[in-house]
Amino acid sequence: MSFDTVIPTAKRIERLQYENPWWTTGNVQQVYRDMSKRLYFNSFYPFVKETDIKRAVVLMGPRRVGKTVMMFHSIQELIKEHISPQKIFFIGIDNPIYMHLSLEDILLLAKEAVQVDSLEGCFVFFDEIQYLKDWERQLKVLVDRHPKTKFVVSGSAAAALRLQSTESGAGRFTDFMLPPLTFHEYIHLKGLGHLVQAKTIVYNGKQIPFFTTHDNKAFNKEFFHYLNFGGYPEVVLSEKIQSDMGRYVKSDIVDKVLLRDLPSLYGIKDVQELNSFFTYVAYNTANEFSFEKLSKDSGIAKEIIKKYLEYLEAAFLIKVIHKVNDTAKKFKRITSFKVYLTNPSLRTALFSPITETDHEMSNMVGTAIFSQWMHREQLDLKYARWKMGRSEGEVDIVLLDNKLFKPQWCVEIKWTNRYFEKPQELKSLLHFCKQNKFSASLVTTIDVLGNKTIEEINLTYVPAAVYAYNIGVNTLELKSNW
Repeated sequence: MSFDTVIPTAKRIERLQYENPWWTTGNVQQVYRDMSKRLYFNSFYPFVKETDIKRAVVLMGPRRVGKTVMMFHSIQELIKEHISPQKIFFIGIDNPIYMHLSLEDILLLAKEAVQVDSLEGCFVFFDEIQYLKDWERQLKVLVDRHPKTKFVVSGSAAAALRLQSTESGAGRFTDFMLPPLTFHEYIHLKGLGHLVQAKTIVYNGKQIPFFTTHDNKAFNKEFFHYLNFGGYPEVVLSEKIQSDMGRYVKSDIVDKVLLRDLPSLYGIKDVQELNSFFTYVAYNTANEFSFEKLSKDSGIAKEIIKKYLEYLEAAFLIKVIHKVNDTAKKFKRITSFKVYLTNPSLRTALFSPITETDHEMSNMVGTAIFSQWMHREQLDLKYARWKMGRSEGEVDIVLLDNKLFKPQWCVEIKWTNRYFEKPQELKSLLHFCKQNKFSASLVTTIDVLGNKTIEEINLTYVPAAVYAYNIGVNTLELKSNW
């Protein structure tokens, strides 16, 4: 007897009817209708509606950032736009009831459950697709076989792994990355738009549009809250979850990714070792690492460390940032690099919330700012480090133009107002600007907004929270225009 015959077809159809209440009610469940849409929804939904091009949409991102909710919001929008509810299917692939069924098998069951003759004009949502082995090949077959059916799938870590490691979906899939909440989205979700005002700031002698705040104290208070609890929509809106971040985020996000989301795909056998390695890296977010030091501290071979970093990056838990020298040249051999968590509140979940005076504050601010930039996957961000006399010079963020092989701009992340009063102390930044013929740069502060010129270089000082907010606004605008 095969496994398939253990679960009666009637039970599977019953499950499909339960997952798709709109077939009878004409509406998505109230709980999803009541949830605020993420600001990314307006960029995502046009891909769902696009039926002229024969492509499936792959909605990717870390756990608990709202991928499933975004699917339900899309379904509700389709119903509002008079798509027949009976032509919209939602299937949670992670439910064991569908075990050993192919996507085609499930599709035929859904068709039977709702009693439609044809799949033409249907919208099919497969949630948590990574739990199905060989999903990309099966999805490609469906896209080719049903050209007038729209397929939308979501996937956490393993989906990214498979997409990066295969060409099977080339020309058939459109990827959409849903990141953790940006600080901009956090302010929006909490209804705190009144703290923000549109102004202009001077950068490199030009007036540029910028959002600032008229209440730095209140804005910084929210920024702290964002650092500790802000990456996940549910956490932001639930004090209960915030009081027990370890249990909620660690067990539901970290452990599942490290222990359950198929690390075996990357040939990782010792998941406990992977777990302790991630904990070590998370504690030291924004610090520089070398393979030598990591191997020495952990007792793990360098090749295994490379595999762990690759997996954690593909699982959207970390971002590895590589180094350039003071003329923005890449090093031929990668010996050292920085690792940033993709979401600062992951650190809170693993350890404990930070306060303003904690010495980790600077690293957490750096992590938060990098995590806003990570939403633009196409940008080649580096950090600069070089020998400078007896010490070392460093600049926190450098954007490289890969076509011109030249740096475009650089930013120094600080959590202090000191350098507004003493710009001459920014020796590394000034040196880097001169070496690369930059006439301007940006420096973050706690709450000072202003401009200084030193050694013919224009420095624009912006509060870190304000800078993080603006990166989020600009990224969303760019996404909307793609």
